[in-house]
Amino acid sequence: MDKTQAALAIGEVCRRTGLSARTVRYYEELELLPGVRRREAGRRVYGEDELERLRFISRLKTLGLSLQEIRDLNAVYGIEGSTRAMLERLDQLLMKHQIDLDARITELGSLRDEIGKYRDHVGARAEALRSEEEA
Repeated sequence: MDKTQAALAIGEVCRRTGLSARTVRYYEELELLPGVRRREAGRRVYGEDELERLRFISRLKTLGLSLQEIRDLNAVYGIEGSTRAMLERLDQLLMKHQIDLDARITELGSLRDEIGKYRDHVGARAEALRSEEEA
């Protein structure tokens, strides 16, 4: 059986991807998962291509891309029909997210330093009050 002919039920897809059935259906509604086949009874059937796409979507979500950005990538691929164009757009998105992440890391480092200074101040005040109470 070639990889596009595998007929997996949604439960098996969920087991293999770690996604919920609701999430898989939602991605299909958003057209992130186009071309899902249905059996005569209307049940969805998925193949290896859909599994790969779901894993790709999950990875992109983990890297911080929004569902809208992922939809945009699908659109680039759909319009251009080019993996290269989609990968170039993905690289741009990842660069933007990396820049944003670096800025957040800097902000969090400053916040950590500020919290440390304030804890030192609070500790000194508590120690001074303890000393006053003992005297």
